[in-house]
Amino acid sequence: MAESREWVIPTGGERLDRVLVAVWSDLSRARVQSLLGQGQITVDGGAAKASDRPRAGAVVALHLPDARPAEPSPQNLPLPILHEDEHLMVVVKPAGMVVHPAPGHPDGTLVNALLHHADGLSGIGGVARPGIVHRLDVGTSGVMVVAKNDVTHRGLTVQFSVHSVERRYFAMVHRVPHLDRGTLRSSLGRDPKDRLRMCSLPTGGRAAVTHWEVKSRGDRVALVECRLETGRTHQVRVHLSEAGHAIVGDRTYHRRDCIPTAAMREAVEALSHPMLHAWLLSFTHPATGERVRFTAPPPPDFYALCAAANLTVPVVQ
Repeated sequence: MAESREWVIPTGGERLDRVLVAVWSDLSRARVQSLLGQGQITVDGGAAKASDRPRAGAVVALHLPDARPAEPSPQNLPLPILHEDEHLMVVVKPAGMVVHPAPGHPDGTLVNALLHHADGLSGIGGVARPGIVHRLDVGTSGVMVVAKNDVTHRGLTVQFSVHSVERRYFAMVHRVPHLDRGTLRSSLGRDPKDRLRMCSLPTGGRAAVTHWEVKSRGDRVALVECRLETGRTHQVRVHLSEAGHAIVGDRTYHRRDCIPTAAMREAVEALSHPMLHAWLLSFTHPATGERVRFTAPPPPDFYALCAAANLTVPVVQ
């Protein structure tokens, strides 16, 4: 049932999320941060953020909404499967599909599709994220691996954490790079001015490294391949945008100085997602110890826009 709470902060200066976890021990820090993001926690009647440091005497009000069904339901959704065995599945997530249920996306997700196609999935990620070892943004298409049991999940998680998983993306970007290749390094974290965006931070954040190479050049646009050394939220999109080469179709990280040609402007403005595709995923199979490699070509709209821009997409084998 829904519940309301109030608490007066005795001593100011501490981060709000940390203080509330200490006071309301039945709520995890992730849960507190989620409630803050949903506007369910206020300070002195106003909106609050996890990083806020309220003054002593401030009144914190919490509203816990009614619990929703914890377990997502199976849905018969189209889902290309590249490989499946008793330990894992390798699938191709379409652009526009959310990976797991979240506020505003209760169904129609990759998890809903997986529950229909697979007999069993790992439970480490929780009931809302069965089998999910890593994620792709909703607008990004491409190859993903899914764990069917907890042992496989742990084995894959270790590989992602030590950066031994190879991940390569194709991205169509505004403004043609002068160099053929390079490396982008920064510390990525939540944008302090916009919680829906990530950005490079002077201090704090998490180390992020993206290696890039130009594959084809056109008029004001280019096709680049990105190899991820790390896998942070929005990493490729932030790095390319901050380098002056925002991904075509990316409304979140679009730069005002990135203007397509008049001939392509209508097609670019009609895009519903960024031109970003995870075409290669390679890892060591946790059960067999074999190094495996899976690829998937970009979707038709990616090829069509590249063709219109006279960009050549490398053959994916």
